[in-house]
Amino acid sequence: MDLYLGIDVGSVSTNLILIDHQGELYLSPLYLRTQGQPIAVLKQGLALLEERLSATDRICGAGTTGSGRSLAGALIGADIVKNEITAHSVAALSQVPQVRTVLEIGGQDSKIIILKSGIVVDFAMNTVCAAGTGSFLDQQANRLNLSIEDFGDIALQSTNPVRIAGRCTVFAESDMIHKQQMGHTLPDIVAGLCEALVRNYLNNIGKGMEIKSPVVFQGGVAANAGICSAFRRALETDIIVPQHFDVMGAYGAAILARDYTIEHGCETQFRGFGVTLLEFQNRSFICKGCPNACEIIEIKQGKEVLARWGDRCGRWTVAESA
Repeated sequence: MDLYLGIDVGSVSTNLILIDHQGELYLSPLYLRTQGQPIAVLKQGLALLEERLSATDRICGAGTTGSGRSLAGALIGADIVKNEITAHSVAALSQVPQVRTVLEIGGQDSKIIILKSGIVVDFAMNTVCAAGTGSFLDQQANRLNLSIEDFGDIALQSTNPVRIAGRCTVFAESDMIHKQQMGHTLPDIVAGLCEALVRNYLNNIGKGMEIKSPVVFQGGVAANAGICSAFRRALETDIIVPQHFDVMGAYGAAILARDYTIEHGCETQFRGFGVTLLEFQNRSFICKGCPNACEIIEIKQGKEVLARWGDRCGRWTVAESA
């Protein structure tokens, strides 16, 4: 089987996915915790994939995305390295061709993408405050001694969600404790937390955006039925959760790799699963070539520099490619 590999390396999870020529999933996706060790976890994921493939399977293209896309791309020899906006948009369009809005909420970041006729016309990201991300729910679930897996179902039992300040995780926790002391039920408090996250997301990331249906909801938080319900009420429209909502970034990267290699008729640059046996070193340094003082990231295999990135002017990346 000719296959295409997509990898999404994020701050919370690292996802790997394989698709065939038609874009259908081959094997179930891998969802691994990054745990601050992207190289080790990526090598672990590649080793797990190799175990599940037959001798006749071959990788014909590889793409990476996510916050660690450049690192992953250099390590595996990716054919294409794309940002999360592009990867998530491509994945959403493959599942819902008429999609107009993509809502994506992950563990530590979130984004909104507006499309028109299959083209991205606007987007926004939140990578600073945790109040509009999955970590917000994790913290509050822990405070309530609840499993995050049960959080959404409990929220659906609510008959009168309480209003909780959700613009800051510190204020939200304080307000939540106050509501507990006032005697509000657990389902109403949990539903209030879901509404607080949605309200914060729409008022900050979605501020000024013209949100139109069809609306596709992606990212790990899409598994939370309480959040899906809160979005439906807030937007007064149906929310579509794709089958593989939690690995859509990797899925988009795989599609992009497939399209790129087929369009250009080129052999893949994928270095093979043998990279799991190699040792890599990465470091960073400050460029002193100008007042920008860019932080340059470098990855090496032995004495060979595989890639450098992070400079605004291209001084280091151009030098390396030359």
